Amino acid sequence: MAPREAIVAVLRRGDRVLVVKRGPEARRSGYWAPLSGKLEPGETQEEALVREVHEEVGLTVAPLAKVWESETDDGVFRLHWWTAAVGTDEVVADPGEVAEARWVTVEEYLAMDPIFDGDREFFERILPGL
Repeated sequence: MAPREAIVAVLRRGDRVLVVKRGPEARRSGYWAPLSGKLEPGETQEEALVREVHEEVGLTVAPLAKVWESETDDGVFRLHWWTAAVGTDEVVADPGEVAEARWVTVEEYLAMDPIFDGDREFFERILPGL
């Protein structure tokens, strides 16, 4: 079966990236990761990015560029990694999806546990070049 399409939101303020601890209703709850979500039928990656970020943390974003593509370790999802401009609004987390949200540096993120191997690769290899 082909993987389902999903987006990952790379939201930055200065040298920090927004990551969340996945909430009780989220797939693989408890992991620290950038915001992500499935594409709905007929939805573009950009539309999914804007919708998911707004639903999960209440931020309004403007998609900038797709910067990477990967698959989840279980092969269920193909992830499209997008940067986006984010305003100055405060994070208002959806408690079912997001247990906690933090703006972290690459070094801080890599020290968090648990994180996904694919996210580690992005933070180590891709993000520094963006």
